[in-house]
Amino acid sequence: MKPLAVRTAPLALAVLLFGCAQAPPPPPPDTRAADEKAIRDSETAWVKEFAAKDMDKIVAHYADDGMVLLANAPTMVGKAAIQSGMKDTITDPKFSLELKTAKVEVSGDLAYSQGTYSVMFTDPKTKKVVAETGRYVEVYKKQADGSWKIVQDINSPEAPAVPAK
Repeated sequence: MKPLAVRTAPLALAVLLFGCAQAPPPPPPDTRAADEKAIRDSETAWVKEFAAKDMDKIVAHYADDGMVLLANAPTMVGKAAIQSGMKDTITDPKFSLELKTAKVEVSGDLAYSQGTYSVMFTDPKTKKVVAETGRYVEVYKKQADGSWKIVQDINSPEAPAVPAK
């Protein structure tokens, strides 16, 4: 028979190893509700900035490498391209935009919102004011400063624009 010390050595070693292990760090706080509110508030402010035609504030909602994918328009990547691509729209005196955010989902440092939009603008071809309704998805990424910026801006019209009433 083996001496008692030899038989209990593995048990003592296991207790020593497990006893020295550090406790896992506590989980990060759940900020999903606050993050969802921040995104909803940002979209509300964004619509007001579109109404005020404040291009600098509008573009500030996008990440530096943000991408805009609008129907019947070239893809815009980066703030400079977005500003250039939206210039004619923002300067249109008949332009107006309304967003109705239906859902915001947050998971870690990524989030998305989805909802419906209504927009009025002057058709560049016909020079007549038209209205369009559709759905949108905004993909957000949390920035180092804690703010949320749009990395993907996607819309899907329900139908072609029609003459405004």
